[in-house]
Amino acid sequence: MSVFQTYLELGFLHICTPRAADHLTFLLALCAPYVLADWRRVLVLVTSFTVGHSLTLALATLGIVAFNRTLIEALIPVTIIVTALANLRATNRVLRPREPVLAAAPNALALVFGLIHGLGFSNYLQSLLGNNSRPVLELFAFNVGVELGQVLVVVLILLLGLVLLQAARVARRDWLLTTSGAALGIATVLLVQQLWP
Repeated sequence: MSVFQTYLELGFLHICTPRAADHLTFLLALCAPYVLADWRRVLVLVTSFTVGHSLTLALATLGIVAFNRTLIEALIPVTIIVTALANLRATNRVLRPREPVLAAAPNALALVFGLIHGLGFSNYLQSLLGNNSRPVLELFAFNVGVELGQVLVVVLILLLGLVLLQAARVARRDWLLTTSGAALGIATVLLVQQLWP
């Protein structure tokens, strides 16, 4: 297997495993307010998150920025808690077609939170790289793998929402309350584990 393929697979599996509970829970909270018909908004939202985490993943992996790993690992659950609380606060709000898609507050929040998650991704990637000081190919392949995994997870969340909202006739408000409440609970447990290991 080539170096590119190896790191592509590692990036994909870093997202698509139970060990990635923090990132999976964040994606759940991020996508909870949206349905499949909102795909443009979701695309911009997830792209904002991607830009943020790709930037800090690259900067940290290449040694351009340094950070406190313990602090970042504690901040990741905080990003989930804030996102879930924002969802719960807006449970009765319905998106209107004329609301901006690009210049929306959730996109800015996703970008900022992406910066934090990218530093978290870099912890894992740096542990894989060891003493490799110029890991450009590995970094690129790992990031592509993370993106592929992220796209798969987002699509599955939107499809699950579609099935429950359309076929099972679950109310959109109930879907949002349940998913955001679950994300909030998981993130609280993750934060407690980080603060009191």
